[in-house]
Amino acid sequence: MNTPQVSCRSCGERELITILSLGKTPLANALLTLEQLSQKERTFDLDLVFCPSCSLVQITETVPPEELFREYFYLSSFSETMLRHSEENVEELIQSRKLDGNSLVVEIASNDGYLLQYYKRAGVPVLGIEPARNIAQTAVERGIPTICEFFDTDLAQKLVADGQRADIVHANNVLAHVPDLNGFVRGIQSLLKDSGVAVIEVPYVKDMIDRNEFDTIYHEHLCYFSLTALDHLFRRHDLVIEDVKHLDIHGGTLRIQARKQNARSTTVEEMLADEAAWAGNEEFYRGFGKDVERLRVELVSLLSKLKAEGKRIAVYGASAKGSTLMNYFGLGRPLLDFVVDRSTIKQGHYTPGTHLPIYPPGMLLQEKPDYVLLLTWNFADEILQQQDEYRKQGGRFIIPIPEVRVV
Repeated sequence: MNTPQVSCRSCGERELITILSLGKTPLANALLTLEQLSQKERTFDLDLVFCPSCSLVQITETVPPEELFREYFYLSSFSETMLRHSEENVEELIQSRKLDGNSLVVEIASNDGYLLQYYKRAGVPVLGIEPARNIAQTAVERGIPTICEFFDTDLAQKLVADGQRADIVHANNVLAHVPDLNGFVRGIQSLLKDSGVAVIEVPYVKDMIDRNEFDTIYHEHLCYFSLTALDHLFRRHDLVIEDVKHLDIHGGTLRIQARKQNARSTTVEEMLADEAAWAGNEEFYRGFGKDVERLRVELVSLLSKLKAEGKRIAVYGASAKGSTLMNYFGLGRPLLDFVVDRSTIKQGHYTPGTHLPIYPPGMLLQEKPDYVLLLTWNFADEILQQQDEYRKQGGRFIIPIPEVRVV
């Protein structure tokens, strides 16, 4: 059963401030089979709030992780951008941390082994922790040792009792999914060797606000982090954020490194000082809703105009962010005709709420729609390159975020 959040997930503050309400939406990754189209879909409130005490931005509804993640439709290995990003990070850490056959790298939410495979290739022992049964099985079949469980303090303590302590703990794009933030970070602290380092990537809330990335709000993403909010959370569990990098991937990401014993770098101190001007200021967030509404009017007007001219419009990306955008903006038939996606486990299903069929990308050359609404805009460069032939034949892409543009 879903549970409304009445206090901050990090610090417990009860006076939370509403930033944006996206109404009731279906679960963003709950793709439908043909048989399910006639059944009533469950919907959940999607309201974004701000904590004035620790600066954490979060949604108010908690859908049980068992419901969201035991069967999952996102495979990281289908993104060449993600693979390249992961390989570069691994190579850098192997060198800087002097990792070898006596080390241990653990990844929480390890998906299909997309990142750990690069450590394994270099001879560094690895362990994945992945709660989605279908994806954990894929990782095991690829030779990545994987525990099919949700990570928490209890699991961390079991691993430590079995003599497994980590030199590196990776947690990429998972902290935002965790209902019990404090238990999760406490577990990382337990699992790390005294000399170990946690390497964690989260979407950056300032980029979400500045770039109108409201479509990153969905029920899997419980939290949206500033460095300030992360600093409050990690210090509470005796972990020091020693370094931070601001990356472009996923529309704007923070990669932090946290350790049990160390000092903050100048980079961390400078970013915290910069954030002091906005991270705890509710006025910074209040214009977000107006910007999202302006974007809605602009995109719906463009699509309606094109449809009135007899144009066919498809969608690229059966993504969670695409589900948020289509459902909140009221898109679907008759404006949009079908969706394509590279992920073979999504093909043959239908999009939640909007019920558009999902096909392989080759359908673009087969059907030749005039326009394609690119909802996985965070991989725009990669996708536009992959679809070069479609574009050469006159097809055009509509990129909706951060502002509507046609390429």
